[in-house]
Amino acid sequence: MAKHGTNSEDYAGPLKRLLLAVLLLCLVGLFIFWRIDSPRAERFRAQIVDTVMPGFDWAMAPVTGAVRILRDFQSYQRIYDQNQELRRELRRMTAWKEAALQLEQENARLRDLNNVRLDPRLTYITGVVLADSGSPFRQSVLINVGSRDGIVDGWATMDGIGLVGRISGVGANTSRVILLTDATSRIPAIIQPSGQRALITGDNSAAPPIDFLEDPDQVRPGDRIVTSGDGEVFPPGLLIGQVAEDPGGRLRVRLAADYERLEFLRVLRDHGARRVGSPSALILPATPPAIEMPPAPVPGDG
Repeated sequence: MAKHGTNSEDYAGPLKRLLLAVLLLCLVGLFIFWRIDSPRAERFRAQIVDTVMPGFDWAMAPVTGAVRILRDFQSYQRIYDQNQELRRELRRMTAWKEAALQLEQENARLRDLNNVRLDPRLTYITGVVLADSGSPFRQSVLINVGSRDGIVDGWATMDGIGLVGRISGVGANTSRVILLTDATSRIPAIIQPSGQRALITGDNSAAPPIDFLEDPDQVRPGDRIVTSGDGEVFPPGLLIGQVAEDPGGRLRVRLAADYERLEFLRVLRDHGARRVGSPSALILPATPPAIEMPPAPVPGDG
């Protein structure tokens, strides 16, 4: 047994060296053949490539898969970068959208303030809201027009869509506007289309209640409310808002004016009978002057 193992080891070494020499000769011959510049050799090489290469697809599969994985990873990285850039762009676009909406609303108010004429006999002047000078017990704002602009107590103010309040206090350069929501505000109104007359009473809430309604059964939520002109407090036909009903069943006003964004106010110049000379005249009409009677004749004059 030992002799047989020794003979195998003696033949294995020369056989390995012989196979290595043959492999080297084949490789050298293949290299030389591949470098021969001959049309016949070129055709032969092409036939070899066409015959051998399709059979090596299985051997190239791992390499091809690794390349595809690398490319997919690079593609995912680019997609991630693009996603982050789109998110940043979306945040910028959201900010621009908000700015555009604010500008659109401001532009709409300005167009309304400059072009809308509710009554051809009424002229107006536009003022900028300076500050909210109100309190929990008083709802008012200040505007940058005053007596130098001809502003008079009692004139109506609008935001271009709906009635906001009335002038109550005029300085040289500023004026105070008492809002419809103020507790001292009392506005005679007509509810359309029923024609019911009522009084809009401020209570320092965003939706003033409707009081002294003639027939509540004829009024429905969504009905339009405009000033009636009674008592010569406001010009008739100014939009106040719409009828709404609170959870308790009481009728209130959903104001048409945007009280959350009071930036510009239109003061309606009324050169007629609605010029207020005293605070009480903001609610009640002026008392007509007494008729002066001629002196009685003295007896005996003849």
